[in-house]
Amino acid sequence: MTPVLLSARSAALLLSEWRTDSDATAYEALADAVRVLVIDGRVPLGARLPAERGLAEALGVSRTTVANAYARLREDGFLVSLRGSGSVVRLPADLAGRPDPERLGGVVAGDVLDLRKAAMHAAPGVGDAVERAMRHVPAALAGIGYDTVGDPGLRAAIASRYTDRGLPTSSDQVIVTIGAQHAIALLARVLVRRGDGVLVESPTYPHAHEAFREAGGRLVGVPVDARGGWDTGVLETALRRSAPAVAYVMPELHNPTGATMSAEVRALLVDVATSVGTTVIADETMGELRIDGPAAVPLATLSEDVVMIGSAAKLFWGGLRIGWIRAAPALLQRLLLARPTGDLGTPVLDQLVARELVPRTEAVLEARRTALRQGRDEVVGALRTRLPEWDVPSPAGGLTTWVGLGRPVSSALVLAARAEGVVLASGGVFGPDGGFERFLRVPFTMPPADRVRMVDVLERAWGRVGGASAGARGSLAAVV
Repeated sequence: MTPVLLSARSAALLLSEWRTDSDATAYEALADAVRVLVIDGRVPLGARLPAERGLAEALGVSRTTVANAYARLREDGFLVSLRGSGSVVRLPADLAGRPDPERLGGVVAGDVLDLRKAAMHAAPGVGDAVERAMRHVPAALAGIGYDTVGDPGLRAAIASRYTDRGLPTSSDQVIVTIGAQHAIALLARVLVRRGDGVLVESPTYPHAHEAFREAGGRLVGVPVDARGGWDTGVLETALRRSAPAVAYVMPELHNPTGATMSAEVRALLVDVATSVGTTVIADETMGELRIDGPAAVPLATLSEDVVMIGSAAKLFWGGLRIGWIRAAPALLQRLLLARPTGDLGTPVLDQLVARELVPRTEAVLEARRTALRQGRDEVVGALRTRLPEWDVPSPAGGLTTWVGLGRPVSSALVLAARAEGVVLASGGVFGPDGGFERFLRVPFTMPPADRVRMVDVLERAWGRVGGASAGARGSLAAVV
C-alpha cells in the first residue's frame, strides 16, 4: 500500500508552534514536535513526511534544520526510509507494543497512567441493567437482529428524556447510532459536500473535525475560551461570510474548555445560522455532566431545525457504544437512506442495556456529580497550589479542565510526563489546524491515587520543560 503523503502545508499547520524559547537547537525542537504529533496520532503511522526542501520552505527554516530533525527521528525509530516512499512514520520498537489506544486500537502496557481519554468507569447500576436487559433477549431473538432506526423502547426513552428537559420530542424524531462519533460521521456524510464550509469551534473535539474533513468539508474555526466563552462578533462574522453548510458546536460544557454558551450566544447562533441556511449540530456528549448550577435546556428549543447529538458513553460507561440523533423526521430519513453504506444498525444487546439505563439518568447523574466534584476540586486545587504559574479554571462540569500553561510548551510537557509513565494529550490535539501549545487538557475522573500521581508528575515535568530549569532542557528524544 502506498503511504499517505502529508503535504508540506499540512505539516506546517500542525507544526505552527514547534519553536520554544528554550536553548534547544532548532532541529531538536522540530524533532520533538514531530514525535508528539506521532504519539498523539495527528500524524498517522505509515504517513510519508514532506520532502526536506518542501518542509523547510513551509516552515521558513534551512533545509539543514529539517534534514537534521529527520535524521534524529530516524535514529530514535520514528522514521524509516523506504525506497520510492521517502521518510515514513513509524513507532520505535520500545513503543510499538503499546500504541495510542484511542487512535490505533491498542493498549498501553506496563505501569502507565493513560489519561488521553476523558472517561469514567462504569456507573453503579450498569451491571444490574445488563441483567435486566438479558430478560428481553428471547423477544429480540424473534426478530432479524438489526435495523438502522433503533430499538423502539430505547428511542421512546430518549425522546422522554428530551421532553423532561424542556424539549418536547417524539420517537420519530430519534434514531440510535453506534456512539456519538458515529452520529457525527453520519451527519457529516449526509450534510457536507466537498468544498462546503463547516463551522467548528477552536479548540474542539478532534474526531469531529476529522469526520468533517473526511467528508470534504472546509473548516472555519471560531475561538472558544475557557473563561470568556465564545466571541459573538467572530461567530456572527464567520457565519455570515462563509455561510457554512454545517455549524458543529458543543454549547453545554464544551470539550475541552468546559465553557457553556450564554442565552445571548445561543440566540445569535441559531438566528444567524437560520438566516444563512446553516444546519446547526449541537453535540451534548458532555452536556449533562454538570457539577455546579442548573443545566440549560437543549439548543433545539430555539429551532426545530437544530440537530441534537447525545451519547450513553460519558454518563453510563464508555463500553456502551450507544449514541443518538434527534432531528426533524425529513433529515432522519436522509440519514437512514445513507446509513447502510457504512453500517446496518446498532447492536441489539447494547440497545437493550441502554433502554434500561436512560430512564434512570437523573439518579446516575446525582452519583456522578458527587464524584466529579471531588475530583475536580482536588485536581484544580492541587494544580493551583503547586503550579501557580498556570491558569487552572474550575469548570462547572464535564470531565476535564483546560489549563493555560503561559508558554507554548504543551508538547514538550507531554513528552516529559510520558517519560514518568503519565500519558496526556497535548493541547494541539484539539486544534483543527494545530496550535494550542499553550494549553493542556487535564482530566479529573481518575481514582484519588492516580490524581496524586498525575499532579506529582506534572510538577516535575514542568520543572524540566517549563519552569526554572527549562533553559537546560535540550532535546527530549531520550524521554519519549
